[in-house]
Amino acid sequence: MTNDSDSSSLIRLNIGGTKFCTTIDTLTQREPDSMLAAMFSGRHTLCQDPEKGYVFLDRDGKHFRHILNWLRDGVVPTLKDSKYTEVLREAEYYQLLDLSFVDFSYACLRNVFFSRANLHCAKFKDVDAEGANFHNATLRECEFTGANLRGALLAGANLQSANLQDACLINSSFCQADLRSAHLQNADLTNANLEGAILEGANLKGAKLSNTNLKDANLQRAYLRQVNLRDTHLEGAKLDGANLLGAMR
Repeated sequence: MTNDSDSSSLIRLNIGGTKFCTTIDTLTQREPDSMLAAMFSGRHTLCQDPEKGYVFLDRDGKHFRHILNWLRDGVVPTLKDSKYTEVLREAEYYQLLDLSFVDFSYACLRNVFFSRANLHCAKFKDVDAEGANFHNATLRECEFTGANLRGALLAGANLQSANLQDACLINSSFCQADLRSAHLQNADLTNANLEGAILEGANLKGAKLSNTNLKDANLQRAYLRQVNLRDTHLEGAKLDGANLLGAMR
């Protein structure tokens, strides 16, 4: 493919045998750090069909229309259950990681891979995200009310001011996660691992902390009133200024 100064020029794609037609603008502007943007930036020579000019990518084409619609309009499709997993797998392949403000409420996102994704202000109300991978993801101000995150990986994630009220966080991992000012009222953190997590100013009123690992966690100014801490591992945790009135220790 030769360089083209006209960024709106047409591009023909053959995705696993399914044909698409779009523009360079669509492929490069919304997600400038994606694989597609890099491919069609003009810096690389691409192999085209010599007769019809299609660029071939060896991927399943059935979900690529959703990828294009995301690049065109920033719209995530309404899908059923496991289809989200398939589409997000394609998004991961194309390195489309900016999913800020997307509404995933009530979706089935079991074992979906969101590692390193930008999900700032995304909505996950009542989702089933058991076993999902949010490692090092940006989840600031996200809505996880009532979500099922049992066994989910959130290590290193930025969850500042996120709302995890009433969420199931059993066996989940928040190692080194940033949960400053997070809302964790009535969340079930049984057997969860929050070693080294930052929970400064977090609200844990009514949270279940049975066998929860809070070793070396920062709980300064956290709200822990009337929380049962008898089976909680708090070795090395910082509790300066924490509200522990009525907490069971």
